[in-house]
Amino acid sequence: MNTFQSIFDYNKNKKSILTLGTFDGVHIGHQKILQKLVKEANSNGLESILLTFFPHPRMVLKQDEKIQLLNTIEEKSKLIEETGIHNLIIHPFDATFSELSAEDFVKKILIDKLNLAKIIIGYDHKFGKNRSADINDLIILGKKYNFEVEQISAKEIDDISISSTKIRKALLNGKIELATSYLGHNYSLFGSVIEGKKIGRTINYPTANLKISEDYKLIPKNGVYVISSVIDDKTVFGMMNIGNNPTVLGDSDSIEIHFFDFNENLYAKEICVRLLSRIRDEQKFDSINELKRQLDLDKEYSENYISKNV
Repeated sequence: MNTFQSIFDYNKNKKSILTLGTFDGVHIGHQKILQKLVKEANSNGLESILLTFFPHPRMVLKQDEKIQLLNTIEEKSKLIEETGIHNLIIHPFDATFSELSAEDFVKKILIDKLNLAKIIIGYDHKFGKNRSADINDLIILGKKYNFEVEQISAKEIDDISISSTKIRKALLNGKIELATSYLGHNYSLFGSVIEGKKIGRTINYPTANLKISEDYKLIPKNGVYVISSVIDDKTVFGMMNIGNNPTVLGDSDSIEIHFFDFNENLYAKEICVRLLSRIRDEQKFDSINELKRQLDLDKEYSENYISKNV
């Protein structure tokens, strides 16, 4: 997959078939659309393009609203690549771009820059300045500029919208397996390993403390989870706590991972952690020894889950 950081970096003579949107989560509904796009592109000798924007338009136009996204832009790119899309364009969204009229967007961007032959788009898609144009305007412009418009059905769009909402709700409620069923893949957290208080070492449960730089990334409900990660091309399992470590009087939220049968130094490394199942809520114990006994039970649960489900 070719990745471009701007519409203006794309420069190909071959005609294209395109869809556009945020595609947050790249869940099973999104995957169906992208697979359809790729299949049609390959059948007709076209370049397949997914045009997305970053920052998310709401980050620019509604800065007073806190937004929580399922993917960072890096995570989304990796998931999109797996669909077989030829080209991913991540165009910077800013106030100037938001002022572009619907016809200018079609003529100057879709036609002149992306050489559009066909666009696959939702029936409820709005575009142009103040999101004033809709699918009917796009069809009219398609006739004017000689490109085909295919509508994604209302049912498909509703399924996509419902899925995104359900995924966020499931994650915030700690229902990991439910979120996985909608996503079609495990929800993941990507970040760098930083130094922590090293209390885990004293009870034989050393942890890697994960720092996620992107403040818009949705963090699931506090609690203890079964996880996996690929480190140096090897799959490693473990358990993870999201919360503020009340037993040791933690004063801020953190993400701490204990990997099973793993002793390598991970400080300053970037890792991706996949959430497999949720074990329990975070708890405050009366002593470190009680915490240790619970961690032993958590590890036993995790190893049983892994042996039966992975």
